[in-house]
This record gives sequence, C-alpha cells and structure tokens, in this order.
Amino acid sequence: METRLYIGNMSPEASEQELRAMFTEAGTIAQVELVMDRQTGKPKGFGFITMSSLAEAEKAINLFDTKDLHSRPLKVNLAKPREDRPVSGGNHR
Repeated sequence: METRLYIGNMSPEASEQELRAMFTEAGTIAQVELVMDRQTGKPKGFGFITMSSLAEAEKAINLFDTKDLHSRPLKVNLAKPREDRPVSGGNHR
C-alpha cells in the first residue's frame, strides 16, 4: 500500500528532482509534490513524497529525518490524513 510522507523544513532551493534522487535510496517513489505559494509561485518549504509501501516510507524516515539538505535539517514523518489536521484560523467571511 502506498504511504505518503510529509517533508518539512526544506530550503527554497530544493527541487522535485533532487528529492526524488535522494529518496529513491529508500525505495520506489510514486509521487513527489512540493507545495508552492499560490500568489508568488515560490516553494513554501514543505511537500509530500508518496512511497510505494509502508516499509519503504519507514526506511525513508530513518534515513532522512534530520538529514541536511542545503544546510537545513529535513523533517520527515508520515503525513496525516486531511481530516486529522486542525482547522487553520483563517479569516472566513
């Protein structure tokens, strides 16, 4: 079963290709998604990588959580389903 990882504390210089090359060491990657700011088009500093199995996702966490990429320690953990995340305090009028 595919497992989605949250990748945080990324440098703006990090690219999808770079992350794909790095995380391939842990196994097969189904998808890489960098989250971009809608207004500026620049990276927000986090993204998601979908690994082909839970075992590969756990291996990626062990290999890359706190590993430096562009002088910043990555934060790698299992992504939480959308319904488990707290609602942001936006201005909903």
